[in-house]
Parts: sequence; C-alpha cells; structure tokens
Amino acid sequence: MSIYAGLDVSDKTTHVCVVDAEGAILRREVLASDPDLLAKWLARYCPTLARVVLETGPLSAFLYHGLAARDVPVECICARHAKGVLSARVNKSDVHDAEGLAQLARTGWYKRVHMKASATHFDRAAIRIRAQLVAARTSMANQLRGLLKLFGLRLGTARTPTKRNERLAAFYAQRPDLQALFAPLITSMEAIEGQLRASDRMLAKRAASDPVCTRLMTVPGVGPITALTYTMSIEDPRRFARSEDVGAYAGLVPRRSQSGERDTQGHISKAGDPMLRKSLYEAANIILTRVKRSFPLQQWGRKLAEAKGSRRAKVAVARKLAALLHTVWLNETEFRWV
Repeated sequence: MSIYAGLDVSDKTTHVCVVDAEGAILRREVLASDPDLLAKWLARYCPTLARVVLETGPLSAFLYHGLAARDVPVECICARHAKGVLSARVNKSDVHDAEGLAQLARTGWYKRVHMKASATHFDRAAIRIRAQLVAARTSMANQLRGLLKLFGLRLGTARTPTKRNERLAAFYAQRPDLQALFAPLITSMEAIEGQLRASDRMLAKRAASDPVCTRLMTVPGVGPITALTYTMSIEDPRRFARSEDVGAYAGLVPRRSQSGERDTQGHISKAGDPMLRKSLYEAANIILTRVKRSFPLQQWGRKLAEAKGSRRAKVAVARKLAALLHTVWLNETEFRWV
C-alpha cells in the first residue's frame, strides 16, 4: 500500500502527517527541521512511501536537497497554490497544514516547483548581498542630502565619491563644525562603496568565466549582473517549451480575470522571481534610455512608450528581452543587431 507524507516546516520544528491511498491518517509527528532526522523517521515508519511534499519557504531548499540526497521521494510545491487548498479549513494550525499537504501529495493536485542547485544558491546569495549594499549606500546618501538641507546646504548632482568629497570640502570650509558631525556617515558610506566595488569585480569575473553569460552579455543592456541573475533563475532553458513562457515565469504578463462575458486584464502578475523581474526591468530601462545604437527591440519599445507611457513600455521590453535571452541561450548564438 502506497502512503504519502506532508511536511509543514518552521524554523525549529516540522509537523509530519502520513496518510494512506484512501486519505486516512496513519501517523502524526513533530520533529526537528533536520533532513537527516526526517529521512530516518520516514524510513522507519513509512516503508512504502510514495511521495513527500513540502511548501516553498526559507528552509525548503535546505530540506529538499537534504532529503533528496537521502533517497526520499520529495517534491516542493508552490506555497501560493497550496494556500488556496489549506485555507479551506476553518481553523488553521501546523497540524492541519501538514495533513493538507499530505492529502495534496496523495491526490497530486499541486504545482511542482523547480528546485535550484546548491551552487546556484551560492551565486544568488552573492547578488543579494550586492543588492543590500546598493540599498544601504542609497539610504545613506539620501540621509546625507536630507541632513545637509537642515543647514541650508545642497549636495546637488554629486553622483561619484570624488564629486561628493569635493562638495563636502566646500561645505566644511563654510561650516567647519559639520566635519566631525558627518564623519561617521561619510566613513560608513566609503566602506560600503569599497565593498560594493569588490562585489562588482567578483561578479564580473564570475560572469566572464561562464560561456552562457558571455553570450547573453552580447545583448544590448545586459551586463554581468543581469546575465548572472538570468542564468541562475532559469538554470535549464529546456524547462520552457517556448521562449515567450519565460516572461510569464518572471511575472511580467498581465493578470487575467474572465467569467462569462467579462474578460479583463490587469497589472502584471509579479508571480515569479522578483530578482529576475527587477533585473530584466533595469535592462529594459537601459535599452530604452542609454543604448545609442538603434535596433528593432529598442525601436518597438520607444514607439510603445509614446503610445502607452514609459513604464508600460519598459515592462513590455523586459518581457520580450526575457524571450530574446532564452533564444540566445538555447540556440548557443550571439546577439545580432539586425
């Protein structure tokens, strides 16, 4: 008799529920969120285990790879889809969620999530660290501008550290008492900028050593960060039957609500990887505003911007760029301007 298990994972503990082929509950347990402990418990009490299901979450990659390495038939499912089923219960609890996941494992009524390799998570962590450094630098720069205005001083368009230091030196000449006041903030900004430059060099070297990223960077507007983010998010281009599907995977297609005679399209779904979506949007912005050499995608995007506005045009160009990068990757070719 085949049996199925659902794992409701939290930081410290995991609620386990095991059901048979008819949906009857065979066993419940609360274990530590450790793949080795979970695998040993399942091997002991579930000898005919057919499938184990857990939701996407902070520990899902760690537990998935740990259980798969121990030959457990585990699958990770989309938490957004599982929520619709689990919310049918009046009372929500970890016990009920584990039971609901076990029933999903039994029926197969779920959407399986592609789990990225451990090496991919290493590179994604590097990009996330860089994004955090950029956010911290921007926050500190805005704080500096706001504080200077309290004293009637405007930093202006000092976008580089050299220009900023020149402006601050001029301010300190007028107000020497401000130098000691702003010293901690300036020192912190310079330290973050140094780490950011080191991160950029590391990621650029990583992209240059990858032949796929090298081909993707032949597309205008695509640099090392965008190329790395794209390859790490997709991993295998053959996962998608059509290149157009990558735009939907990144959450760049409009939502649709259709019932009877009503059929409306809303804003983009934002259902995919936010890191990938943001990277594609930034690349689309560069294509429309900074690339000087004209090519068909840019011309199409600028015409759309005149008709629908720049924001919609950037989203549309980002969606087409996702398909273009998939084609370049799958065909192992480089970008051609015409």
